[in-house]
Amino acid sequence: MNPPTPSLTFLDRDHSILAFNERVLDWARREQVPLLERLRYLCIVSSNLDEFFEVRMAPHLAAFNANEPRGPQTADDYVRLSAQLHELVAQQYAIYNDELLPLLQKQGVELVSHGERDAAQRRWVKAYFEREVQPLLMPVGLDPAHPFPQVANKSLNFIVRLKGRDAFGRENEVAIVKVPRVLPRYVRVPGSKGSKKTVFVSISSLIRSHLADLFPGRQVTEFSQFRVTRHSDLAVDEEEVKNLRTALRVGLQHRHYGEALRLEVSAGCSEFLSSFLLEQFALPPQALFRVPGPVNLVRLNQLIDQVDQPALRFEQHTPGWPVQLVPGQSFFERMQQGDVLIHQPYESFDAVLAFLREAVNDPDVLAIKQTIYRTGSKAEMIELLREAVRRGKEVTAVVELKARFDEEANINYAERLESVGAQVVYGVVGLKTHAKMLLVTRREGGVLRRYGHLSTGNYNPGTARLYTDLSYLTADKSLTADMEQVFLHLASQSRLPRLKSALIAPFHLHKAMLERVERAGLAAQSGQDARIILKMNALTDEPMARALAIASQRGASIDLIVRGACILPAQVPGVTDRVRVRSVIGRLLEHSRVFYFRFGDEEELWLSSADWMNRNMLRRVELAWPVTDPALRQRVKDECLSAYLHDTRDAWLLQPDGDYRRASDAIEGPGLSAQAALMARYGHRSQE
Repeated sequence: MNPPTPSLTFLDRDHSILAFNERVLDWARREQVPLLERLRYLCIVSSNLDEFFEVRMAPHLAAFNANEPRGPQTADDYVRLSAQLHELVAQQYAIYNDELLPLLQKQGVELVSHGERDAAQRRWVKAYFEREVQPLLMPVGLDPAHPFPQVANKSLNFIVRLKGRDAFGRENEVAIVKVPRVLPRYVRVPGSKGSKKTVFVSISSLIRSHLADLFPGRQVTEFSQFRVTRHSDLAVDEEEVKNLRTALRVGLQHRHYGEALRLEVSAGCSEFLSSFLLEQFALPPQALFRVPGPVNLVRLNQLIDQVDQPALRFEQHTPGWPVQLVPGQSFFERMQQGDVLIHQPYESFDAVLAFLREAVNDPDVLAIKQTIYRTGSKAEMIELLREAVRRGKEVTAVVELKARFDEEANINYAERLESVGAQVVYGVVGLKTHAKMLLVTRREGGVLRRYGHLSTGNYNPGTARLYTDLSYLTADKSLTADMEQVFLHLASQSRLPRLKSALIAPFHLHKAMLERVERAGLAAQSGQDARIILKMNALTDEPMARALAIASQRGASIDLIVRGACILPAQVPGVTDRVRVRSVIGRLLEHSRVFYFRFGDEEELWLSSADWMNRNMLRRVELAWPVTDPALRQRVKDECLSAYLHDTRDAWLLQPDGDYRRASDAIEGPGLSAQAALMARYGHRSQE
């Protein structure tokens, strides 16, 4: 009799997210990484933790406060997560204070506190404070007529304890000083003649040095900077509201004042002041973070941007023109010859903008349809679409108003497009439109022909230089007809017919991927060669993770390249023996989604906008499309799968217990970086 198969226990998603940030933080420790880039990785982790609190912590805190489960969250979860977060933050500030600041000082970049400033610097700082800062500060003394003020999410503030009496003879001892967001967080101090040093002072240090000037006649006995992080995930009942755009605008006004979740104070903040703040924000002691440095490390990006020392940064990578395209050649002519793959940022996103620009300027183009999720602050695409309307073309934009933290920008883009007469729709009620599509309809010789662009990432020129993604240009009649049907569905809410080539969530994608995983498992069980390789940002959908475990047990060989959260444990005896999970954390953010399946002699390769998460598969409009051209399929396999499976420098291997181990631990020497190899390959091509 065979022993019972061990049961599958999923890894905790939130623990996995924090483990991902620990892997990112490792880049801040690496001595071979340029110094300012190490500091920037520290900022990235801080930004990620801000978002973790804003989006993930509210239900945990609710369970803790109620001392009973809130859905899957429990009070113990909150305690455990808080401990993990405190440890991660402690590591951040240890790297910042013990490693990066001393190394920056050796390179002539100094962040000087009040006690370290010489007389000339103190004079300059005092003059700057009186001229640029003090006029914008409005201290609020707390009393019954002046209750604790509203403190915005992630804003910098000071709490001050005062001795003596105010102008009316009262002993109100606590005051709050809000620091306006318009003030720069790091100010460069002019150096003395001949000095090669770059000296900065933080706004918190600058204000703290002159707090007494804000309270004439009173003595400042205690003070601390503080920052509160609030719940910021907008929730709007689309079924109930008549105008989603208006409802979101109202919601955005309240986002800055959601439920308090974390309180950061200076490490030396007194018990009196910290207890006072915890009480004001109704937070437990676990939510208090005492930090030995600035309470917002993210703002150090301002300092990084002001340092003019190229040697302290990565060598600039200039994306080349896509290898399948000839500069100056018509995109329409090229796409008639076959599909085009663009691997960003090794190849330039400018080609996508050039495709849209050609469509806008072409008198034979009649209609342009595009989804807009995140386009960045420099919205060249929006202006191109506006120009298309002015040239008499039919323009339809599916704008996702609920793109987290981009809601306001997308509302503004929608209004700009509507103002010139573009047709703007907001997708399907209850679903986010996350699919990335651009469809051009052109009249050619009396018939209409479609040309499409699909992408695993966003139409954002900024992130296209930092994120790895795949763009796909196609004139394939079947695939572009599917795109047309999806646009019609999003605009009219009509029933979606069965697509010929593409897979769409929430209707077909989840089921189709589960079927392919099962097919691979059954193929292996029957003795055929079966292989699954999946590259994505996150794997948190339980049915899909369970299907992968079953396929593994049936004999399929499975490799998962998952950048962030992964709930499926790897190589658990009897459960996931044949599942290997690796996370690649490199200079670039891994963002492409690639799904490869082999069943005996047959193989399929899909590109997609969707991660394997429940929200992507069942609560979003997502698209996956097949790569049918053998040469392009091989290229994707080589550059996006095989290269990463052989990475021994930037890869981390998931262990059965949920921890990650560096792949480099098992080798000698510097190891191989997939990203560095691709940068070198494409950089060489761009110079030819």
